[in-house]
Order: sequence, then structure tokens, then C-alpha cells
Amino acid sequence: MEFLGTTQTASYCGPKKVCASVPVAPAPVIQECYQPYYLPGYRYLNSWRPSLFYKVCNVQTCPDEGATCRSALRPPTILPAVRSALFCRYSPHDWDQSNQLQMRGAEASRLWAGRLMGDSMRLMQDKDQLTRQMQEGTCRNLGQRLSDIGFWKSELSYELERLLNENHSLDSIKRRLECAAEELNCPLQVALECLYQREKRIGIDLVHDNVEKNLIREVDLLKCCQEQMRKLAQRIDIQMRDNRDAQHALERDLEDKNSAEFIDEKCLNMRNTSDCISFFHGVEKIDGTISVPETWAKFSNDNIRHSQNMRANSIRLREEAQNLFEVLSDQMWKQFTNTNLAFNARVAEVTDIKNKLQTQLAKTLQEIFQTENTIMLLERSIMAKECPLKVAQTRLECRTRRPNVELCRDIPQFKLVNEVFTIDDTLQTLKLRLRETRDTLQLLLMTKCRLEHELAIKANTLCIDKEKCMGMRKTFPSALCLGICP
Repeated sequence: MEFLGTTQTASYCGPKKVCASVPVAPAPVIQECYQPYYLPGYRYLNSWRPSLFYKVCNVQTCPDEGATCRSALRPPTILPAVRSALFCRYSPHDWDQSNQLQMRGAEASRLWAGRLMGDSMRLMQDKDQLTRQMQEGTCRNLGQRLSDIGFWKSELSYELERLLNENHSLDSIKRRLECAAEELNCPLQVALECLYQREKRIGIDLVHDNVEKNLIREVDLLKCCQEQMRKLAQRIDIQMRDNRDAQHALERDLEDKNSAEFIDEKCLNMRNTSDCISFFHGVEKIDGTISVPETWAKFSNDNIRHSQNMRANSIRLREEAQNLFEVLSDQMWKQFTNTNLAFNARVAEVTDIKNKLQTQLAKTLQEIFQTENTIMLLERSIMAKECPLKVAQTRLECRTRRPNVELCRDIPQFKLVNEVFTIDDTLQTLKLRLRETRDTLQLLLMTKCRLEHELAIKANTLCIDKEKCMGMRKTFPSALCLGICP
């Protein structure tokens, strides 16, 4: 830069001295990292300088080499008045140019501000409309989402209600099975007691008859029925656990749907004037979702399908239990009837035999009475024959005392001898018949004892079968007691 009023031979106007010993440091390069915003027409206002008597030159300084070098490079002192006069004098052209530039800059600023204000108003209107449309779209989406949640809630509630009803029915059928299995203990104990009582039969009546066979079949059938009912009750218990799992899944899903519906309804009811709204910076960058609408709907659909499968299994088990009730009830009733018929037939047989034995006993007693009368008559007849025999023997003995030739074998002698032999033979015959009659009487008495013993056996058998066994088997547990009928 040249200053007017100074000589060109001044030390500071001469050529720049280069220090040989000290290397010249390169001028620092400054890069702008921020570009300022300039209004149109104002970009070069701050950089305006007068062009009259003004020139800019690059001045490089050298490092210090002592006081001599610094004093040689220092410019001379210029008075402030002279410096102000040199720097504040502009030409009219510069003045006009500056004024025109200011007016053009102001006009450009106003035009730019007007366009910017119009663009800003249009931008605000567009953004307001976009924001309003997005809010309305979000409200519609939330409403549609609430409709979807309401639909699945109704489906889940309906399925949960049906599953609860099915669980109640299944629990009822399970209790009926357990009750029926417990109630079968009564007829089972009756059948076993009948078998134990029939072991008390005596003698020949301790026979493996049709009654005992039917009782054994009845005991086996009752035990088999109990086992089938208990196994089916265990299967129903396992199915009820699966039903409870499906119920818990539906309840959890329904509870989640209620929570989601409450939250989405709260979001739907939010307005720009609501008190509960606030800034949550960065919340849009957080993705905590774990499902998409397809998987969300599939989850509830899978829960409903699983519940439907569990209900179908429960219905099959209930039908199986009902069929089992009908089949087992029919089998037990038939076996109970067959056993009772066998008892009745056996009682009829024993009663018939007992009546026949009683008839035989009565006849035997009558025969014993007649035999005793016969014995009495035979004894009387024998006693009656003794006197004639005595008379005949006495006559013969007296005739033996006849003297000499008077001992003649005459007709009276022959008759007396014949009479004695005849009476003696008659006595022997009567005595033999008396012994036979007495033997017959003993046989009849033994027969009477045997008949009485058999009658006692038959009476004991009738008492066991008719009084004790049939007395316990008068009634069979009804279908209501067994829980077979609903």
C-alpha cells in the first residue's frame, strides 16, 4: 500500500528484506467451516472499500533479528488527522454506487422477505393440512384397529364362554363317572357277600352251581366297569387340564386385547388440546413391536382353533362317557337280572327238593308208625302162640307118662306132635319176621334221620339263598344313584 505525501525512498517503502538465517514461515491458511447466510444484494456490502487512492498489498514480516531489524521495518509515525483525511475521502461515484446498492439491497430484501413469507404461509398451510390429514388417518387407523380388536375380543369371549361351558359339562361327567364308580362298590360288596354267605352251605349243597357262576361273572363285570370308569375319568381329568391351558391362553389373549383396546381408545381420544400429551424425543426410533397384523391375527386365531380342538376332544370324551354309561348300565342290569333269575331257579329247585324230602319224611314217618304197629302185632302174635305151644307140649309131656303099652303112637299123638312142630315153626317164622320188621324199622329210622338232615341242609341253603342273598339283592342301584342319567 502506498501512502501519498511520503518519499518512495522510505525504508518501509523499499523492497522487503529477506532474512537469510531464519526461514520464512508460510502464511496460515484459514478455511471457513460455516457459510453465512446473505440476503440478495447484501453479499458484498460489508466488503466494500473506496477505490480512490487505495491499494491493498501483501505485507510479509520476517522473524525478529534483534532491535536493528525491528527498527528498520517499523513504519514512520503518521498523524491521526492526516490518516483520517487519507482514508475517509470517497468519490461521488462511490457515494452514488453505495446508495444505489443500499436501495437495491433493501428492495431485494423486501422481495425476498415477501416471497419467503408467502412460501412460509403456503408451507404452514401445507404442513397443517398434511398434519391434519395424518392425524385423521391415524384416527381412522386407530378406529379400524379398535374394530379389529373388538372383533377378536368378541370371538375370544364367545369361544371362552363355550370352553367354560364345555369345562363345566366335562367336570359334571367326570363327577358322574367317579360317583358311579364309587356307587358300584355297593353292588360289588353285595355280590361278594353273597359268595361269602354261600360258602356257608353244608354238605352236598356246597355245589358250584349256576348261581355261583353268575355271581363270579357279576363280580368280574362290576370290577371291570369300575376300572373302565376310573380310566375314562383319568382321561377326562387330563383333557380338563388341556382345556384349562386353552382357557388360560384365551384369558391372557383377551386380557391383552382389553389392555390394547384401552390404550388405543385412549390414543384415539387424544386431541391437540389434551392435558396428557407431552414430548417424548426419540420414541419414534424405538421399535418395541414383536408382531405384525398378520401374526397378530394368527395368534388369536390359533388360540381359538386350539380351544375348538380341545372342545371337540371334550365332546368326544363326553359322548364316549355317555355311551359307556349306557353300555355298562345295560350289561350290569342284564347280569344282575341273570343272577337273580339263577337265584330264583336255584331257590325253586331247593324248595322243590325240600318239599319232596318232606313228603318222603312224612311217608317214612307213616311207615315207621306202621312198622312199629306191625312189630307190636308180631310180638302179640308170638306171645299168643306161646300158650298153645305150652298146651301142646304139656299134653305131649303128660302122654309120655302113660304106662306100658298105653304109650301108643295114636292119632292124638300124631296131632299133638304135628301141632307142636307147627306152632314152633309158626313162632320161628313170626320171630324171623319180627327181626326183619325191627331191621326195617331201624332202616326207616336211619332214613328219617337222613331226610331230616337233608331237610336241615336244604333249609340252611334256602335261608342263605332266599333270605340272606335275595334279601340283599332286592334292589339294584338305580341309574340316578350311579350317575348314569344326567
